[in-house]
Amino acid sequence: MTLGYEWLALGAAACWALGSFTSAPASAHLGAIAFSRWRMLFASLLLGAAATLSSGWGSLTPSAVTILVASGLIGIFLGDSALFGCMNRLGPRRSGVLFATHSLFSAVLAWWWLDETFTGQVLLGALLLVGGVMLAILLGKRVDETHSWEQIRGSLAVGVALGVLSALCQAVATLMVKPLMGTGVDPVAASAVRMCAGLLAHGLLLWSGAKVARPLQPINRAVLLRTALNAALAMGLGMTLILAALRGGSAGLVAVLSSVTPVLLLPLLWLAYRRQPPLGAWLGAALTVAGGALILVR
Repeated sequence: MTLGYEWLALGAAACWALGSFTSAPASAHLGAIAFSRWRMLFASLLLGAAATLSSGWGSLTPSAVTILVASGLIGIFLGDSALFGCMNRLGPRRSGVLFATHSLFSAVLAWWWLDETFTGQVLLGALLLVGGVMLAILLGKRVDETHSWEQIRGSLAVGVALGVLSALCQAVATLMVKPLMGTGVDPVAASAVRMCAGLLAHGLLLWSGAKVARPLQPINRAVLLRTALNAALAMGLGMTLILAALRGGSAGLVAVLSSVTPVLLLPLLWLAYRRQPPLGAWLGAALTVAGGALILVR
């Protein structure tokens, strides 16, 4: 029995939620660019080995590689760097609500680019799901919350701009590969090419001597382990599940379903803060579940 694309997208969201929980301390330690570079290195090695063992490289053509490289540069090199730059400034909760807008960007671009539309029960479910995600994050902070992840560091405007940029990059990069994935390209090999493209761009940036590419602090064992775990979960497994979902599902719905990551983060943040999330966050989570059910049960 094979999983439907809906469950693959939800699986990717779960991987991203677990990855986000492990990434915040490591990203703050290394800085957004250095953290992205290290995790891309781990993910590239993991995915490259998996594609070799599964003989997935044979499914790629020169034109497919070109599209995947472009998608990797936009979605992984630029988009991920912007996301962690946003997280370092605004924290996981605020960066989560900004990144969740990628589902809206994806739905609009899929309608314009791929002629995809939502109707009836699916449209209602998508609206409830996205609205619930936004509500869960916006109302996810307690009035008396003082955790360091809730502090704003640096310019709020820059943080917001980076969050929106990361969401837009994710949407564009996903839609670029949607037609390609329907041709039978192996999702593991495709993910490996995207990852290697992002890693190469990061390597060139570091080689150029750009100050922004330097780590804020030297990497240590704890940060190395967190980064490796994040790479395996969020980039290795999560990104591959998204590409697998795109083989059979609409780009808009895959984006909508994978946007539940912030809601799945609620219990993890509960563990971090050691305080129960406020009622508004659970209300948003309930709307998200209701919307997801309408999409899945049809």
